Amino acid sequence: MQNILIYLLIATTFSGCAINFTLNGASVPDDLKTFTVQYFENRAPLINPTLSQQFTEGLKDRVTNESRLILEARDGDIDFSGEITGYSIRPMAIQADAVSAETRLTMTVKVRYRNFKNPKDNWESSFSAYQDYPSEQNINEIENELTELIIEQITENIFNKAFSDW
Repeated sequence: MQNILIYLLIATTFSGCAINFTLNGASVPDDLKTFTVQYFENRAPLINPTLSQQFTEGLKDRVTNESRLILEARDGDIDFSGEITGYSIRPMAIQADAVSAETRLTMTVKVRYRNFKNPKDNWESSFSAYQDYPSEQNINEIENELTELIIEQITENIFNKAFSDW
């Protein structure tokens, strides 16, 4: 009987909490139910024709899969918008013969986070990630794989900034 009373006391104590926690450390306030992700246009000097779509869908998937929020086409409780501002390939690790041993693919995204329930939580920030690859590899053969890895890193950082109290 004493165990049941302790259980009920604990259950009622925590039933009034206003924040939902997930296993990845994210905390989504209970008043947030929906989200929207605007299309992220590629405004980088180097254009990858599928990058905008890949990134936009990657961010939608990240929030859908790692939170309880429901994706809406418009008018979500929170909104992600922005643009891809950088997408570049540059040589790294120059050797003595002036040949690059590695090349770096870098992507930068400017993100605006709007919380319509709690406007004080709004922010704007840039996120960047990169992947290095051996220079002898043809970028056309590995670009999709590298881009997927970069998008994973950036969307994770965006998610953490939006839903984790760092």
